[in-house]
Amino acid sequence: MKRVVKCGISGVGWLITAIILAFLMGEGSAAASYIGPDYGTPVPADFQSNRVNQEIEKGSIDDRGPTQPASSREPLLGSRNIQTLTHIVGSHAGIVTQPVTAASRLFFLMLDTGVGMVNWTRRLDRGGDRERPPADNRGMDLDRWERDLDDLTGNSPSSGTISYLVDGGRYFPRLQKQLLAAKESVYIRTFIFDDDDFAAQVAGTLKTRSYDVDVRVLLDGLGTITATKDRKDSLPAGFKQPPSVRSDLTRDSKVRVRQQFNPWLTGDHTKTTIIDGSTAFIGGMNIGREYRYEWHDLMMEVEGPVVGRMQREFRKAWASAGLLGDLGKFLEGLKPRKKKSSDGGYPIRVLYTKPGQREIFLTQIEAIRRARKYIYIQNPYITDDTLVHELIRARRRGVDVRVIFPVKCNWEIMNVNNALTINRMLKMGIRVYRYPTMSHVKAAVYDGWACLGSANFDRLSLHVNYEMNLATSHPAAVRGLLDQLFIPDFERSFELTDPVPVKDHYFLLEIVADQL
Repeated sequence: MKRVVKCGISGVGWLITAIILAFLMGEGSAAASYIGPDYGTPVPADFQSNRVNQEIEKGSIDDRGPTQPASSREPLLGSRNIQTLTHIVGSHAGIVTQPVTAASRLFFLMLDTGVGMVNWTRRLDRGGDRERPPADNRGMDLDRWERDLDDLTGNSPSSGTISYLVDGGRYFPRLQKQLLAAKESVYIRTFIFDDDDFAAQVAGTLKTRSYDVDVRVLLDGLGTITATKDRKDSLPAGFKQPPSVRSDLTRDSKVRVRQQFNPWLTGDHTKTTIIDGSTAFIGGMNIGREYRYEWHDLMMEVEGPVVGRMQREFRKAWASAGLLGDLGKFLEGLKPRKKKSSDGGYPIRVLYTKPGQREIFLTQIEAIRRARKYIYIQNPYITDDTLVHELIRARRRGVDVRVIFPVKCNWEIMNVNNALTINRMLKMGIRVYRYPTMSHVKAAVYDGWACLGSANFDRLSLHVNYEMNLATSHPAAVRGLLDQLFIPDFERSFELTDPVPVKDHYFLLEIVADQL
């Protein structure tokens, strides 16, 4: 019955749901954010799963850590809401310059809805106590896996090196250093460029550097506008939020800014910064104070030939957001590629979600199916039923499946969905952990193959929006991810042993969450 109801709202309901959420919040909305404890602080001994779940639900434990003053929402006819409406209308008027992009996004959006209606996922909620075979310590054949990935994606890997930057305290100082050292260009593509005091610092650096180097900032229009709708009462005294991020970046500077259209309420969730065409940053962090100070998150610093592939993607997206739209993107794609040596590090594969190109989703599903030893996942939003279904099947094969959720998300509807997903996983023997603050990390390792970047494990990231992940099976790179992220986070998180409390209305809210 649930599937029937879900499919019934998938078509028109998707647009209605998206429009409502566009007004309610954007990813990283400060109204729903909170400051957690220092990430180096161990979890208290009494921070055990059963007691905490029950006490949090009753409200007798504040699970957020030290809090900032709550932010307030602007009035219905406030400037940001007017900007949101104007942008939504403009996004659909922009179909004139982007007919191919808009049509392909609509076609594949409806196709995904249709497939969801026909290919209902069979749930495996029974037999949770059956005996499971031991894990296969050999793991999957990574050499064969990489060859098969060439066929699955239609592309061969590039090469380069990856350094992991865990949390804003490591990432943003490194970004600042690279921005100041840039000699030719700075290309930023982000879902959210916030209007708070920290984002203003980054904007100030970009504006200063724009007189010396080519600085371009490509914003997702809807993501940025909706994220800046909150009145952040925690900002320093005297700080005044700019009326528009776009106008603030271009005022008294040579920064070039383009704002992407959002036809059918779809978006560009990619987060990349490319310096001089030789160094790139990619991962889950937008530009704002919660990513610098408050949330647990992950970025990668990348060097080598793979950066050239990432820069080509930026240039095509930049051209598409210009006056020529699809024609500009087409002409950009015709430009000859600069030949670079294939030497420089180890194999790194760039994976995408684009209209008609679900590489991230397909590779995750296939990796789960092939895993024989272990699967480690950390992601704040896991709503895709097919992915959860395959994780359950992997656990039944004896694979050591572990998933880290944040103790609380920035979207209340995702807290509801996560509660139901956690209970289903626990019932089927999957080990579930809760990180003690908001974790925005999007990373996974399957038997020695790592995949991480901007993509959540939800419908938007896996099927609808633009996303970019990097993947590698290079032993040292995978070991680094385990040592720097997963192993410390397993230790800092608390493992659940009993189901989390749920309420009767969670079922209805999950139907909406599954559309996101």
